[in-house]
Amino acid sequence: MGILACIGVISPFPFYYWLWNYPQAWVDLCGRGRDPCRVMALVAHFLKVVQFVSVLSVSTLSWPPPFYFWPLLFIGQFLNFRVFKLLGESGTYYGIRFGKNIPWVTEFPLGTIRDPQYVGSILSLLACFHWTPLGYILLWIIGYLIIMQVEAKEDPSTRAKPIS
Repeated sequence: MGILACIGVISPFPFYYWLWNYPQAWVDLCGRGRDPCRVMALVAHFLKVVQFVSVLSVSTLSWPPPFYFWPLLFIGQFLNFRVFKLLGESGTYYGIRFGKNIPWVTEFPLGTIRDPQYVGSILSLLACFHWTPLGYILLWIIGYLIIMQVEAKEDPSTRAKPIS
């Protein structure tokens, strides 16, 4: 596997780990007047582009896609968009960790599927298996599985001070 592509694939996960475990440091770094969720979203989108470029650099694209591509991609992206619609930017991008008051949501898929946004992302990755070497997909999925474990251990005492 290409080392640069591997680094690109895993690039967001140390960032997410750090934010989850040291949210006050991120709030302080963002400074007064900047929404830490918005800044996180911008950095996360940049890192997502790095991931996609890294995977595209080792992928072969051919048409038509295999039969499983459309259902996996559709279900995966449905879960992603639904979670974002229900939680919004602050709920999706660690608002609770950054001191925001985020209401608890149990509408589908939240309350039904554990970590539905990560499940959706994993399904979307599996949809691309035909074009991308397995090692890169597994590396990306392992990153999601690790972050799912990190986020499962939410310690309220480590949350950032409430944002006013």
